[in-house]
Amino acid sequence: MDREQSSVDQDARTAEPGPSSRRAAAQRRQMRQDLAAAAMDLFATQGYEETTVDQIAAAAGVARRTFFRYFRSKEEAIFPDHDDTLVRVADLLASAEPEEHPLDVVCRGIKEVLRMYASTPAVSVARYQLIRQVPALREREIAVVARYERLFTRYLLGRFDASETIPPGWQHGGDDDSMLAEVSAAAVVAAHNHVLRRWLRAGGHGDVEVQLDHSFEVIRGTFWPTPPRGVRRRGTVVTPSAIEGAGTSGEIEAASALSATPNGEVLITVARTDAPLDLVLDSIRAALSR
Repeated sequence: MDREQSSVDQDARTAEPGPSSRRAAAQRRQMRQDLAAAAMDLFATQGYEETTVDQIAAAAGVARRTFFRYFRSKEEAIFPDHDDTLVRVADLLASAEPEEHPLDVVCRGIKEVLRMYASTPAVSVARYQLIRQVPALREREIAVVARYERLFTRYLLGRFDASETIPPGWQHGGDDDSMLAEVSAAAVVAAHNHVLRRWLRAGGHGDVEVQLDHSFEVIRGTFWPTPPRGVRRRGTVVTPSAIEGAGTSGEIEAASALSATPNGEVLITVARTDAPLDLVLDSIRAALSR
């Protein structure tokens, strides 16, 4: 177990549910938010490289040593909520029902991260714009994302070991377990990042959770189009009867794609956003017919 995960588990074990503990946690979150807001303001007005920890602490009305009780560096101050969110996601994974499909649980976990960003759209957009300009912050963001990915990978590997109900084609103790766990976790995280960045580029407008749910359905159709017997799925399952009731050829094609057999190969298509839809569909049909 790595140091980050040990820290997350320790935080989850030692958290007390009493009123005093909740007040202390709320005060800690507020101070982290105040320091992060001061850092963001200074970075925006005078530049990231030009801003010092002393200036951030002074702008927040605290001493330098107080800043370092909450953050190890000024880079870390840009991401004040991830530690708490990581603990919350770890709790969600630990409390998931064994009957729920493990990748559905991972999808629910990454949605907690999305909600963290969506709770403060203006701050999230400003942070995104700043991160794009500062290489050090981009590297920090990559490290933060990797923590969630490792958490999801460990959870999936644990489900392989502990449960008899696993996705079709996956085997307990198989040579491919670690690879499949990493690929599945990476797919969910990549979908989240794609949706989140698109939402941030749009100024934080639109129902980002709906967009993320759609991306989950795409992943579900790729990784487990037909859930094994006994596994409960959250969300809509596409069945043959749904295909029969589809009203248009496009709906039938979409339903057929989601209900394909697990043994089929995966086709990845890249197209320009301004390309006519009929040409895109023609290229996909041609690729599938080869």
